[in-house]
Amino acid sequence: MNTIQDYLTLETRRQFFRQSAAGLGGAALASLLGRDATFAATPAASGNQPFHHTPKAKRAIYLFMSGAPSQIDLWDHKPKMEALYDQDLPESIRDGQRLTTMTSGQARFPVAPSIYQFSRHGQAGTEVSELLPYTAGIVDDIAVVRSMWTEAINHDPAITYIQTGNQIPGHPSLGAWLSYGLGSENENLPSFVVLNSTWSAKRDAQALYQRLWGAGFLPSKHQGVALRAQGDPVLYLSDPKGVSRDVRRTMLDGLNELNRQQYEEVGDPETQARIAQYEMAFRMQASVPDLTDLSDEPAHVLEMYGPDVKRPGSFSYNCLLARRMAERGVRFTQIFHRGWDQHGDLTGDLPLQCGDVDQACAALVKDLKMRGMLDDTLVVWGGEFGRTIYCQGGLSRTNYGRDHHPRCFTVWLAGAGIKPGTVYGTTDDFSYNIVENPVHIRDLNATILHLLGINHERLSVKHQGLDVRLTGVEKSHLVKGILS
Repeated sequence: MNTIQDYLTLETRRQFFRQSAAGLGGAALASLLGRDATFAATPAASGNQPFHHTPKAKRAIYLFMSGAPSQIDLWDHKPKMEALYDQDLPESIRDGQRLTTMTSGQARFPVAPSIYQFSRHGQAGTEVSELLPYTAGIVDDIAVVRSMWTEAINHDPAITYIQTGNQIPGHPSLGAWLSYGLGSENENLPSFVVLNSTWSAKRDAQALYQRLWGAGFLPSKHQGVALRAQGDPVLYLSDPKGVSRDVRRTMLDGLNELNRQQYEEVGDPETQARIAQYEMAFRMQASVPDLTDLSDEPAHVLEMYGPDVKRPGSFSYNCLLARRMAERGVRFTQIFHRGWDQHGDLTGDLPLQCGDVDQACAALVKDLKMRGMLDDTLVVWGGEFGRTIYCQGGLSRTNYGRDHHPRCFTVWLAGAGIKPGTVYGTTDDFSYNIVENPVHIRDLNATILHLLGINHERLSVKHQGLDVRLTGVEKSHLVKGILS
């Protein structure tokens, strides 16, 4: 297949009814991706033009802090809260907000000021917590958005929402949309790669499901390929003992012939995707070992990423891999870091989490900039929602916990098309409500697509009789205040 149009036109009437009845298709196939996606099947298409407008970014790296980092303790300084320590949050501020069952039964909602010091950094004097000293050093290269919001109040629907544009599972992820719309710049690596990182907070973390990087109702080859930290980065990547490369090629040719015969019999276009995936896996046998071999990295670069950089699975290691994948044309890399759900013992856990990511985040931006790649690479950092100013559980001067808070949280962006040294959006004195420049998660996703050359209103697919898109049917706006 050369285009998604081929995929659609090759689907026979028999196959349509067989898929509808049996529920087969994308979920049954492997996750390796092809390189032939274009806009040809979307309402946006005209000819073979892959972009709706000139893109600022060729690729994107999304650093996702799963569990929701506390904006009050990291990015959204609220010094007036110190005078309100242990006083009840005014009802006028909460204004009847729906709460989670974890705090809705509390007798009171005492204000818990952050114990962490904030200081100004960079030419713009951006305030950053002492927990992020390395990221504070790159504030002149990033845009901080303090006015993000979402409707979702619990983790799974909130992460599903920001990743796929819908709180209900089954929709394509952001990376899958980008793979579908833009394809890959490297035929030997997937266009969408996922890296799951280890974390240091001493507790179980929220689960992450494969559907968060899934293709949903898009062709299965567009779902993210998750590289493993132990063993083969991708299952069965290595040849079995006693099987040479030539023998593997012969076996693959035979398997492809069987798949071709199967396709001729039933006309299932997913069979073509399966053939492409096997071919990608064969090519990855050579490209992935080169990708993960850090022996060619200069000592000063490894040092910049921190002491964990050579430990597979660490956030530092994954950030360096993300830069190496960006160099090799991977369109979208997403790094997940779990453990940010501090309902209690925030002052014990949050410093550990920041220690995992702070140096590597700054190093990634610096590394891209040194190589001249920050100009055409978009970097995004953030979680699924924020944390409450009021304390969950016991409150003391040295420790507290915070519940989920969807009304406001912070993300930052850097690189292609982003206005560096920017702080956008304002919250009230309690970091509870947005008072200036609200940014919905739909707006964030629309802006990411825009920077990659895609008009979010024009990238859609037919599904269940509807033109479905990442940003849904409600109005979304570009966050123009952070665009250069």
